Amino acid sequence: MSLDSYSDYDGLGLAELVAKGEVTPSELAEAAIDRIERRNPTLNAVVYKGYDDARRWAAGPLPDGPFKGVPFLIKDLGMPVAGWPRSHGSKFARGVVDAQDGGLTARYKAAGVVPLGKTNTPEYGITGTTESAALGPCRNPWNPNHIAGGSSGGAASAVAAGIVPLAHASDGLGSIRIPAACCGLVGLKVTRDRNPNLPDGFDYALGNVVDHVVTRTVRDSAAMLDATGYPEPGSPYPAPPKDRPYLEEVCRSPGRLRIAWSSETANGRPIDPEIQAALERTADLLKGLGHEVIERGLGIDYRALYASRGPAAAANFAAGMARLIDLVGREPEQDELEPLTWSILKAGRRQEGPAVMRSLQETRMLNRQTLAAFEDIDVYLCPVLGTPVPEIGFIDPVNLEPKEVNRRQGRTFPYTPPFNYSGQPSMSLPLEVDANGLPIGMMFTAKYADEAVLFRLAGQLEKEAPWKDRRPQVWG
Repeated sequence: MSLDSYSDYDGLGLAELVAKGEVTPSELAEAAIDRIERRNPTLNAVVYKGYDDARRWAAGPLPDGPFKGVPFLIKDLGMPVAGWPRSHGSKFARGVVDAQDGGLTARYKAAGVVPLGKTNTPEYGITGTTESAALGPCRNPWNPNHIAGGSSGGAASAVAAGIVPLAHASDGLGSIRIPAACCGLVGLKVTRDRNPNLPDGFDYALGNVVDHVVTRTVRDSAAMLDATGYPEPGSPYPAPPKDRPYLEEVCRSPGRLRIAWSSETANGRPIDPEIQAALERTADLLKGLGHEVIERGLGIDYRALYASRGPAAAANFAAGMARLIDLVGREPEQDELEPLTWSILKAGRRQEGPAVMRSLQETRMLNRQTLAAFEDIDVYLCPVLGTPVPEIGFIDPVNLEPKEVNRRQGRTFPYTPPFNYSGQPSMSLPLEVDANGLPIGMMFTAKYADEAVLFRLAGQLEKEAPWKDRRPQVWG
């Protein structure tokens, strides 16, 4: 293998070369480091470089996992790596260094990957764009004037640019699917508790947030979930088990699925015409593949659902900040948190127990509407974004008023949150490109715990409408 072609391989492809002895993990690490050094000045995707550790790990011995020797990056939010800083994208958390690996970090390492560093994230992962006062904006390899999405923007930017074939990401309201859509990647939000967050998942306690990866191929997403997605001993809420390895599902026929599709939004306003046209083409593609395709929305009360979560989400954030404050040893100064973050923290501290419990009760009952919509369908199709990928600065959590940030986010990212609340698996696929050459992601959501049907359908679409040969302007 010529290291010039490193970026053309997915993770399993690189691991196969390692297994055959055609390349060493150390050579792959150096290829990835070279690409970070060349591309990161433009993208600002990697915010911590752990090269010394990476070189030591790559020199071995490495676990004999499915991604043995494959370069990897970890999001700088919620994922402890022993000896590495974890800034949460915030000035307040500067200087916090984790003493040991988190549980999922250990599983990634057991899969054989070689972590090289940490990726950019907005402050505490709050926004759908990766632009923070602490770390600066992360840029999209397809056009660096545009956002990479958030909150896993650094991960998506690095993978889309060919720096690494896959990277850790997390999703609390769309933070895997949004950057995957912005950067032309496969991004799966897994079923709640499919990838365990314990023993270090306090901020995940509401069940909204899940961890997985962003990838360029469907099979890499499946293989990594096979490697990490099993309950830890004593798991209080294990996800229902799978029938077979997800990697096998990618090659299986999905059969004839019943797929509903819609562009309905919470406020009833139409989405961008180019996104609407891409959605309709995707529905036609699915019909042509033999699926039963019907135009029908979820029929849920979006406004009530989103409003129900407010008190509990704010209180949960305040509780997480209290733990960080204990770790840092002091309260944050005024200039150490962005305006939106301050507003959420203050709102969370004002919440009282009965209001928080009512919030949780309301969301739980409203989730039944979402889940009931899947009683007679296998998959629900909608876009990921309601607009083309915005430019850097359009959603600016550093300089805009919080209400304006949220207004612009609601317009741009109207689709992803319901499935965090309900816990269902939901996947963005890079099926379309707009007139300006920016990706358009389509979102496919399945019944609770049915990642298998998503992998089967994604495998079919990857074959019938391939995206692997598309290359962004910042590449390799």
